[in-house]
Amino acid sequence: MSQTPGEDQSAPPAADGNEQPMRLRRAPKLAPFVLLGAGVGLIGTLAATSLFPADPSVGFSVLAGYFSLYGVTGGIGAGIVVWLVLDRRSKKRERQVTAERED
Repeated sequence: MSQTPGEDQSAPPAADGNEQPMRLRRAPKLAPFVLLGAGVGLIGTLAATSLFPADPSVGFSVLAGYFSLYGVTGGIGAGIVVWLVLDRRSKKRERQVTAERED
């Protein structure tokens, strides 16, 4: 938006009923935290499973797959907890703004 030379920049907008107060905040998205938590849980499970010798009758891949159910679930849970903490923090930093409806 460009200003004309004679236009006052500090003048408030005309109140014609299309303005309403709103809350503005930057909230984190859930999906990146869930995916990152699942990835960290999977990598942690694979690392923990590879530290111990696998049972020859079962095999490493089956054992890692079984334990990854717990690791990925725990990682997703940890990611959601981190997201909740950051979401609560963003609610404390919200601010009131006035929005104007354009039709």
